Amino acid sequence: MGPGLFIIMIAVGAVLTFASDWEAEAVDLDLVGLILMAVGFLGTAVCTSVLRRRRTVVPPVAPTVTDDRRDLL
Repeated sequence: MGPGLFIIMIAVGAVLTFASDWEAEAVDLDLVGLILMAVGFLGTAVCTSVLRRRRTVVPPVAPTVTDDRRDLL
């Protein structure tokens, strides 16, 4: 589930809430649309924060070189 799926959920929820005149006896489509939009917004926020955390680059640590020349003398 990438950010594209959550954006689609937001769009479908907005259509159900604001642009539809459908009536269903057992389902309140306005509430379903609001729930889809809320889940879409939360999912997008979580997905982008996880992707941002994965893309953090940690610079490599240079190995420590010790030069002990006492044993050459």
